[in-house]
Amino acid sequence: MKEYLSIRRDVAEAIDTRRPVVVLESTIIAHGLPRPKNVEIALRAEQEARKLGVVPATVGILEGRIVIGLKPEQIELLGTQDEVLKVSRKDFAYALEAKRIGATTVCGTMIAAHLAGIPVFATGGIGGVHRGAQESFDISADLLELSRTPVIVVSAGAKSILDLPKTLEFLETRGVPVMGFKTPWFPAFYSTESDLALDLSVESPEQVAAIYRTQRALGFEQGLLVANPVPREHEIPRKTMEGYLDTALAELDRVGVTGKQVTPFLLSRVLELSGGRSLDANIELLFNNVRLACRIAAALF
Repeated sequence: MKEYLSIRRDVAEAIDTRRPVVVLESTIIAHGLPRPKNVEIALRAEQEARKLGVVPATVGILEGRIVIGLKPEQIELLGTQDEVLKVSRKDFAYALEAKRIGATTVCGTMIAAHLAGIPVFATGGIGGVHRGAQESFDISADLLELSRTPVIVVSAGAKSILDLPKTLEFLETRGVPVMGFKTPWFPAFYSTESDLALDLSVESPEQVAAIYRTQRALGFEQGLLVANPVPREHEIPRKTMEGYLDTALAELDRVGVTGKQVTPFLLSRVLELSGGRSLDANIELLFNNVRLACRIAAALF
């Protein structure tokens, strides 16, 4: 693997000396946030980690290498280029051999983190089972990766444009522990909670770290999903968000958007309908997840 991995020096030193590192994804830079805010937010997320004494390692694909710990100029590159490949498990070999510029999804970032020996990853929200998946079979590769790659993923649940009950059912079937952080409810990304109760909840970063150690000692390969609600002062209440989604979904059917264009269309319409509140919530929940992931990483060492 060494010929495909490029680990930034401070990240490598932290791994070697068992100091806490938190991995961050890059799809949010290339595809998730509007320009030029995308680069600014990515750099601020790294600053949040450094303030807590944790080394941030944003992951991307550059020049035939999996880069663990992008430099600021590389983050800028990913955030300004138009032809950035979205890299999930199926795309790695192609991206590396074709020397494509690539941004890693939740799935792709989990793989990279595990290859580098970094157990904690902070993201905004995971992918999931799409609405209408019984016909489209549209299920995010993030869910399968959580079932086979032992990384702690801190997220604000799954995006509320997805089918949340089916997403949780899929994770349960695959044996993935979904643990609410100081909540018995599954967060709905922009909203602090859905109406979906969780079987498992945790009260501290130390408890998450202890569960992870036990799971590894048992030899289980599943990841751990820590569902960390968006701070209440930054949430969009669930009923309000459901109203935005109902409107966006009705428009989706009317204009006939299908396939890979569904998610961008829905997110764009929710942004417009919310007057920008959805973007503000997205940013704040990301920072909140980074801070919790840093505390979990510190508890592991």
